[in-house]
Amino acid sequence: MEPNQIDTYLKTLSLHRMREIYQQEAENAANTKLSYQDYLLRLLEQQVLSKIDRSINRKVQLAAFPQLKRLEEFDFSYQPKINEQLIRELASLDFLKTAKNILFIGPPGVGKTHLAISLGIKATQARKSVLFFTAEQLTQVLASAEVSGRLNKTLEDLTRVDLLIIDELGYLSLTKQTAKLFFQLVSKRYEKGAIIITSNKPFEQWGEIFADDVVASAILDRLLHHSYPFLINGKSFRMKNISKSN
Repeated sequence: MEPNQIDTYLKTLSLHRMREIYQQEAENAANTKLSYQDYLLRLLEQQVLSKIDRSINRKVQLAAFPQLKRLEEFDFSYQPKINEQLIRELASLDFLKTAKNILFIGPPGVGKTHLAISLGIKATQARKSVLFFTAEQLTQVLASAEVSGRLNKTLEDLTRVDLLIIDELGYLSLTKQTAKLFFQLVSKRYEKGAIIITSNKPFEQWGEIFADDVVASAILDRLLHHSYPFLINGKSFRMKNISKSN
């Protein structure tokens, strides 16, 4: 069969990775006396790996991470009070199966968002669906859905996601109405889907975030019932980087 014909068939079948490598792999197979079956197996393995990579990349894009942060890049020596062993255990993603929440609480710059994103990346690599929002973005989405009559559908969509990450809760206070919408979302995901939240406010100040102590208490009750809370009281990575540059 002519290479042009093989090219055409592989292109028609959308076997793009096989199309890229089949000639080089054929030469390698001839040089190493690889059997036809092993040669075919090699091509199929590379095609499958390529498809998995594309699937993961697509999930990363859909997650809408503001930046890509890896757990391997996190400097635990700079934040020794963080339970590194527990974080690494959480990276196995068992918390997704049990719908447990993770809460990173602490001042700006201590690595809360980095850890949240890095666990989100681990989830996408396991081909789980992930969505990342700042608290402000999320409440805007919920408020807009309520106005347009799509609130129930939006809540259902957000409940189906394997992992929901809500960043920067507490930087802006919510109105009583958006606080109630937030409560509805937390209630829908309660014991069904994991949430990771980062906040600069300790739990006792969440009444200020939600403009209502009762609503804040109800939200905390559901979030903390099955959870891993991390209270981070360390040094700012940003100050570390500034001092390095000076």
